[in-house]
Amino acid sequence: MSTKDKNPQPQFLFGKKNYMFMFIGLAFIAIGFILMAGGGSDDPAIFNEDIYNFQRIRLAPTLIIIGLGIEIYAIMLNPKK
Repeated sequence: MSTKDKNPQPQFLFGKKNYMFMFIGLAFIAIGFILMAGGGSDDPAIFNEDIYNFQRIRLAPTLIIIGLGIEIYAIMLNPKK
């Protein structure tokens, strides 16, 4: 028996391509949450209309959904092909 048989190399669950797509998906999700943050008023008696702008209502949730879709794709991707 050789030493290779005694100490098998650990194998990763996903390949390099999977991890790259996962990183891209996480970046989309993080950017979406960052775009949703803020917009509140300093005075609670004054309503700030900026909370309903395009960035928070349309763009940020779309980026988060795209990021989640990329994450699902990264998990389902077969790295051996």
